[in-house]
Amino acid sequence: MRWIIDGVDDLNRVEKEFLERTGNNTIYALYGPMGVGKTTFVKAVAGCLGIEDDVNSPTFAIVNEYLTATGDSVFHFDFYRFESPEEFLDAGFRDNFAPGHITFVEWSEKAGECLPEADLIMTLTPEGDGRRVTFVTPTNLGANVLSALNKEWTSHAEL
Repeated sequence: MRWIIDGVDDLNRVEKEFLERTGNNTIYALYGPMGVGKTTFVKAVAGCLGIEDDVNSPTFAIVNEYLTATGDSVFHFDFYRFESPEEFLDAGFRDNFAPGHITFVEWSEKAGECLPEADLIMTLTPEGDGRRVTFVTPTNLGANVLSALNKEWTSHAEL
């Protein structure tokens, strides 16, 4: 199932509903060219979660950890600088993908098969003066959420 989102208001609504239905057990894979808005998306979600820290791209740090208003950890990875999937294993990041966390991953293809499957795959592409956001989900968790949203908001879904 795929969702197409054409505006910021739509994106905020879907993200809020997705967060309400998934809790702290969600892995988001974020795709798109550099500068398209992946980190901006993470900032918006951080706001929904009550994160007060400055949210910025972890391109050089590789991972940033933020705490929600309730004290839960949110991890934001950027694997842009990885040259092989083995770097993921060598860095010991597997524990950050354990249940109980919300995890955002930019450039997940650089970590290859070492990463667990994402619950929500989001692709941002430039379109005119804005962005087109496409959500796809390969997991039952993500499919259940998008299916529920589809019933409420059918004009944006593509089956």
